[in-house]
Amino acid sequence: MQQKIWRYALVGLGSIICGAGINAFLVPHHMLSGGISGVAMIFYFLFNWPIGLLVAIGNIPVFYLGYKLLDREFLIGALYGLAVFSLSIDATRFLANMNLVDDIILAAVFGGVISGIGSGIIFRVGGSTGGTDIIAVIVKKYYSYNIGFVSFSINLVVMAVAAFLFGLKPAMYTLISMFIGSSVTDKVIEGFNRKKTILIISDLSEEIAAAILNEIGRGVTFLKGEGAYTRNDKKVVFVVVTLTQIARIKFIVEKVDPNAFMIVQDAAEVMGRGFSVHH
Repeated sequence: MQQKIWRYALVGLGSIICGAGINAFLVPHHMLSGGISGVAMIFYFLFNWPIGLLVAIGNIPVFYLGYKLLDREFLIGALYGLAVFSLSIDATRFLANMNLVDDIILAAVFGGVISGIGSGIIFRVGGSTGGTDIIAVIVKKYYSYNIGFVSFSINLVVMAVAAFLFGLKPAMYTLISMFIGSSVTDKVIEGFNRKKTILIISDLSEEIAAAILNEIGRGVTFLKGEGAYTRNDKKVVFVVVTLTQIARIKFIVEKVDPNAFMIVQDAAEVMGRGFSVHH
C-alpha cells in the first residue's frame, strides 16, 4: 500500500512538473509538446481554448479504446496521471504570461529538460498521463510495432501540422525540445548513477576474482566459457561496478594478468543486493 501511495505521489509530481514546463517555456514561443497535448496546444494557439481541458477531452476516445483492450490497473493509474496533468497545465497558465525566457533556443532546451524530468519521474514508477502512451501500448500489443516508433510517428504528424500553421521555425525548435526531453526522460528512468558490467577472460580468473573481492569488495560471478579455437574451458569473470570502480578493476586485471581480455559495457539499470532497488 505504501509503495502504491509513493507511486501515485511521484506520478502527480511528474505531471505537475510537465504542466509547468509547458507553460513556462513552450507556450510563450509557440512550441508544442508531443501527442495529444501537442494537438491541444495547436487549438490553444488558434482559438485560445484551455490546453488542460482540451487534453482531457482529447483523451476520452483513447481511454475508451484502452478500457476495451488494456489492463484496468494501468488505465486507472493513467487516468489519475491525466487528471493531474490536465489540471496542472491550466493551473500553471500564469507562467506563460511571465515570459521567463526571451531566447527561443533557451526555451526549447529548458522546456525539453523540464518536460523530460517530469516524464522520467512518471515513467520511472510505471505511470502514464494517457495520450500517445496508451495508443502506443495498444498498437504494440496488437500489431507488434515498437512503442518509440509509434510515438515518434504521431509526433511527426503533429509537427507537420504545426509547421503548416505556424511556420517551419517553431516546429524545428519543437523538435529540438522533444529530442532533449526524450534524452532527459531516458536518463531519469535509467538513473544518473550508471553502472557498468565487465567481462574478463583470463587464464588467471580465480586470482582476478579474488583480488576484486578483497580490494574492491564487489561481488563476482563466474560464467562458463570455451575457446572456439583451443576448445579449452575458461572461467569468465562477470562483475557489475560503478563508474568510479572501473579504473581500479583495470589496474587489478593489468597487475594479475596483462594478457587478459576485458569488455566494459553499460548497464541501464541494476537491481538487487549491493545496488539500489528501483520500483
